[in-house]
Amino acid sequence: MMRALLIGCLLLLSACASHAPLPERTPTLALPLQLHIQRQLAGQRQDWLLVIQREDAGIRWSMMDPLGIPVARQRLVDGHWQADGLLPPNAEARELFAALLFALTPEAELAGNYPTARQQATQRSLDARWRVSYQRPLDFQLSLPQGPLYRITPLTESAP
Repeated sequence: MMRALLIGCLLLLSACASHAPLPERTPTLALPLQLHIQRQLAGQRQDWLLVIQREDAGIRWSMMDPLGIPVARQRLVDGHWQADGLLPPNAEARELFAALLFALTPEAELAGNYPTARQQATQRSLDARWRVSYQRPLDFQLSLPQGPLYRITPLTESAP
């Protein structure tokens, strides 16, 4: 019993310690950005609005549901994530934000920021962690190996 509890605690700690990769340097992004995020997993779909904006020395990521209720807020400052506001930690959102930073990194800055990244035509990947398929620069799909599939598009008036 005690051994199972110890193993469970170690697994939980290792999951918490697994941080999404971040770039060597903050990439050049045309901010602010407003993106529509569609999350699909097991036949379920969720829609979110993501606002990415420069703030002081960092970048603020604010994600809301279609009613404007905050889902996740983080600030990326000096290569580290910081909680922004009183929302509880959201590991999935932090992984999504890191993956979006990878997807939005200009091609010319990709190799310097993500040395193990691969780019081929309209596909980009980082090891087995993230795969991006572009339709256009701000219109792409982002897939995680054991997670949801995200469809990212620029926010328009017709988006939910």
